[in-house]
Amino acid sequence: MRKAVLVTGASSGVGLALCKRLLEEDHELHLCLACRNRSKAEAVRAALLASHPLAEVSIVQVDVSDLQSVFRASQELRQRFQRLDYVYLNAGIMPNPQLNIKALFSGLFSRKVIHMFSTAEGLLTQEDQITADGLQEVFETNVFGHFILIQELAPLLCHSDSPSQLIWTSSRNARKSNFCLEDIQHSRGQEPYSSSKYAVDLLSVAVNRNFNSRGLYSSVVCPGTMVTNMTCGILPPFVWTLLMPIIWLVWLFHQKPESLNPLTKYLSATTGFGSNYVMTQKYPEEEILGNSIMDLDEDTAEKFYQNLLELEKHVRATIQKRNHQS
Repeated sequence: MRKAVLVTGASSGVGLALCKRLLEEDHELHLCLACRNRSKAEAVRAALLASHPLAEVSIVQVDVSDLQSVFRASQELRQRFQRLDYVYLNAGIMPNPQLNIKALFSGLFSRKVIHMFSTAEGLLTQEDQITADGLQEVFETNVFGHFILIQELAPLLCHSDSPSQLIWTSSRNARKSNFCLEDIQHSRGQEPYSSSKYAVDLLSVAVNRNFNSRGLYSSVVCPGTMVTNMTCGILPPFVWTLLMPIIWLVWLFHQKPESLNPLTKYLSATTGFGSNYVMTQKYPEEEILGNSIMDLDEDTAEKFYQNLLELEKHVRATIQKRNHQS
């Protein structure tokens, strides 16, 4: 039986590269591309099938910054699939990134230059906005839309006899200092991307705590610094080409979900000679070799998860009321 894999944000960047690598690892997958733009997804599907004719590649249109779209896509997926073996929660945004030039040049001549480029700490701020659902756009796109997707797809994911796995695209930019339980959407801050990625780390821990017994496991990964549409909005492509190599990560696809440490982030890395490898970052992490203190704990993760459940109730009630009125 074919393994069924869903990838959000599959039409470009990390998501597209991931799809190509997954089919190289298993050319008989059923790969479902979850994308906002159907025409771009169709072009990607055609290209993937041309190089991997034995695969089954399908499309579901979904915009994780629009909860109505998430609900529609979830219903479609429940009708089309009996189970999903892997869900790569990759779609994300970093809107209008502003580069702190002063911090950049001072960091270039400091001992923390590698740490600065691998985490973007102190380099970037973003201008967030409100979605049609009344939520902060970065939070809804990077975190809450995926959370609702998981909730809606639970019947396809929770099989104790054969575990399924969630794999979140996180970041070295995930900083506890930019996250607050009293402001989970980061509406009062200037680094919503960093906050959202720390929230992703918390949510993955909470999912393991609440769903492992039902056969669903969750891991977070950092694909490394890559040249994508997102990073090119910060610096020109040629600068990134000079600064960092391109790194891909499909290692978790080969691991048994139940064997992975839920308090570990898996990071894609490369040697100076271009060989790829996977390194781990446990929580809390000590300040060793440039790794920053993450200070993530299960209690905070569970509180965040309960906050999301409360927000889910509120949002569902609001949408139901709005639909009833229309």
